[in-house]
Amino acid sequence: MIKRAFDIMSALIALVVLLPLLFIIAFVVWKETKGGAFFRQTRIGKDGKSFDLLKFRSMRSDASGPLITVGDNDQRITRSGHWLRRTKLDELPQLWNVLVGEMSIVGPRPEVAKYVALYDQKMLEALKVKPGLTDPASIDAFDEGAELESVDDPEAHYCTVILPRKVLAQVAYANRSNLFTDGRVIARTLLRILKR
Repeated sequence: MIKRAFDIMSALIALVVLLPLLFIIAFVVWKETKGGAFFRQTRIGKDGKSFDLLKFRSMRSDASGPLITVGDNDQRITRSGHWLRRTKLDELPQLWNVLVGEMSIVGPRPEVAKYVALYDQKMLEALKVKPGLTDPASIDAFDEGAELESVDDPEAHYCTVILPRKVLAQVAYANRSNLFTDGRVIARTLLRILKR
């Protein structure tokens, strides 16, 4: 109950404070790409329930290919998309997902159904809590694209190496998290973004 109250308050304050920035980003993305400023993708949330995760559009609307993004050289990424992804500003619309109760500020990053289907029994524990905007595993995987660029088969590497490592770290954190540790994760995330 306390965590939900924290999520609502944080999301509301952030949306109000960032409203001018959100409008500017939405306008830039809308001008550059077809398909609108926002991108919706079905993700798997708490208890295996699906929801539409919101992002600012950072790829061409006609883009196809793998669900993962392989570094900054992915040809599907738009000009503004490179900057949005590097700064993680493309994730800001998810504050709405938090406000309506589909996500939390801190929690395991939600995956698409294709990759959730690969979870073993231990990894499925990540679905016992609400997904979040950030968590320690996400901070550690900030430059995941560079790792994927360095291998011959990026998707296979993601499925067999990165995904298990990331989800098990999310489970470990979820089992010991509290408001104090969540606060530290938020601070670490902001510092990591500012370093970019």
